[in-house]
Amino acid sequence: MTSRLGIIGYPIGHSISPVFQQAALNHLGLDTSYQAWEVAPADVGGFVRNLRKPETLGINVTLPHKEAVIPFLDEVDDWAATAGAVNTIVHRQGRLIGHNTDGTGFLRALREEIGFTPQGRRVLVLGAGGAARGVVLALSRENATSLTIANRTVSRAQVMAQLATDNGIESAAISLSGPELDIAAQSSDLIVNCTSIGMTHGPNEFESPLGSTQIPSTVLVNDLVYNPRETPLLREAKRSGARTLGGIHMLVYQGASSFEMWTGQPAPVAVMLEAALSAMESRG
Repeated sequence: MTSRLGIIGYPIGHSISPVFQQAALNHLGLDTSYQAWEVAPADVGGFVRNLRKPETLGINVTLPHKEAVIPFLDEVDDWAATAGAVNTIVHRQGRLIGHNTDGTGFLRALREEIGFTPQGRRVLVLGAGGAARGVVLALSRENATSLTIANRTVSRAQVMAQLATDNGIESAAISLSGPELDIAAQSSDLIVNCTSIGMTHGPNEFESPLGSTQIPSTVLVNDLVYNPRETPLLREAKRSGARTLGGIHMLVYQGASSFEMWTGQPAPVAVMLEAALSAMESRG
């Protein structure tokens, strides 16, 4: 019997997860299909309950369902409980277990692609939404020295800063503009963009949250936006001489962590990354 995996979201047509996950399954010769399912919010509960069928290994979960699936699960791991969001569901003998691999994917991308570890580093996080929450949690658990959260709405940045403080990390909340942002950027070892600024077809598609003069050459800039592959922020960072890492790597590594949970086998990350990049190029 062919095993079943997939991803749910609403909408879901933009997702490239089916491309790189199926490439990994095929590479290892596993008789498993990975599909995309567009599930309306009202139908989430019924869909999740049906995941207990023997042929279903699990699914990925993307917007807007990362919180909505939680009441229908038998268990959530520590990462998912603290993040308040699930992006991976694993089916084990009739039980559905929720995980969140965003943080581990973020850390693996930094480590494997750049050789960067957050321990003892000063980090500036741009944005205070769901992506930022996973990043802040990961950086806190990896013992970054300090975290500065910059957001247009400072009160939301304060919520993220409190998450870091609760995990024993020095933190501050500032506006996404003004002199405080310049100071924070200049003193950082890592800058992570968790906003949608620069995203293809977004409202700020051609903008960058920072200019080249604000970015020191000694910093690593990680933009979690993966479409386009080179965002306006990454171009500004390159002009300053800084090292850069695009969002496609976090996407693939969080998917690799999910893959390993479902299959029990090491994910062929190189195969997954190649398939993801090809999919991005084909979509323009």
